[in-house]
Amino acid sequence: MSQTLPPETIAEESAPTKRSRWLYVAIGVIGVFVIILALGLFRTNRTQPTSGPAPDFQLTLFEGYEGNAGSNPVSLSNLRGKVVVLNFWASWCIPCAEEAEDLQTTYEKYKDKDVVFLGVDWTDIEADALNYLKRFKITYANGPDLQSRIESLYFLTGVPETYVIDRDGNIQFFKISPVTVAELSGVIERLLQSE
Repeated sequence: MSQTLPPETIAEESAPTKRSRWLYVAIGVIGVFVIILALGLFRTNRTQPTSGPAPDFQLTLFEGYEGNAGSNPVSLSNLRGKVVVLNFWASWCIPCAEEAEDLQTTYEKYKDKDVVFLGVDWTDIEADALNYLKRFKITYANGPDLQSRIESLYFLTGVPETYVIDRDGNIQFFKISPVTVAELSGVIERLLQSE
């Protein structure tokens, strides 16, 4: 024989259940909001360096692509006293191909004037990277960012990205997108004249 509960007992039992459900939903929404906020703050603290001291790194250069960097591997800190143009690129990157000739032209213009160009090949296959360098007749120092060590220091968001670093190791120019001869020459001239 089954027992039937009076309607008021059913209503009393379902009211706390509805409140509990809303409480869980509210806690869930607040939890998601806190996680999103925390991730946003974390990303804010991981912004790209666009001024101030350039993070130091060591780059092992591709054989035959030492340029005027002076050593292999090359360390950014060993280039103090020179203006450094640091360019992140990849062979599969269409905007990188758009700026390749301008970078090489600017390198040729300043290679004998205490200006060092460093190309950092990012997430690429070495054979493809070397073919890219040959195709665009690039002769300045270039090497792969093995295990994304340099990328992690500069919080790369994509390629191309270019930094110009002064003689004291401070970032003076930063651009996400292709650079031109005019842009680079303007910054380099200013830095060479401010001895």
